[in-house]
Amino acid sequence: MVKIGIVDDEILARKVIEEYCSKIDSLELVLSTGNPLEFINFTQKNKVDLIFLDIEMPELNGMEILRSMINPPKVILTTAYSEYALESYNYGVVDYLLKPIKFERFLKAINKVSTSIITQPKKNSGSEELQIKHDGMPVNISFASILYIQSFGNYLKIFTDSRMYLIPETLINITTLLSENFQRTHKSYITNLDRVTKATRTYLLIENNKVPISAMYKVIVFKKLEVLAKL
Repeated sequence: MVKIGIVDDEILARKVIEEYCSKIDSLELVLSTGNPLEFINFTQKNKVDLIFLDIEMPELNGMEILRSMINPPKVILTTAYSEYALESYNYGVVDYLLKPIKFERFLKAINKVSTSIITQPKKNSGSEELQIKHDGMPVNISFASILYIQSFGNYLKIFTDSRMYLIPETLINITTLLSENFQRTHKSYITNLDRVTKATRTYLLIENNKVPISAMYKVIVFKKLEVLAKL
């Protein structure tokens, strides 16, 4: 059973996808909302395999949601605009449906994605490790020891409690390897939110290091910090 989420501020658009999902036995609709923050909060505690995500929404649009997510589910974008298609594929989007969506096109998208969904065990904060190669040697870094990660040209700087590692990798690729307490806070930074000691409008303080927060990620960052504080 593939667990489906729908995020679209247009009620009629949601109803169409809900109806289409109801026609396929292997699909289970677990959330349908016009509020992106409700979706983000839902995914903190519930499993979603595939989301139908609208691009043009107030407060947070679909692309901003994609840029902010660590280990996102499979994504099918839904929109009346085609100009975002090229950028969307940079975030692992598997299909792109233009509104109004026909049932035949919906089926094609589902057939494309459903066979590729792989269930993976959830990574537990503090009990997993990041495996990298440093100076040609394999190194295991515990998630709990990572403070933040900074993009540096074609490399990443991984700052930990004990040292900094420089590896040839991108932020987009490394996000798939991190646990859920890691969050993109800036186009050049991923932060371990469990290690944040102070948050301001422009930066997060981690072990006397100021990690910037850009306007693009501010809402997501503060919402996730609020959720973590309640755990």
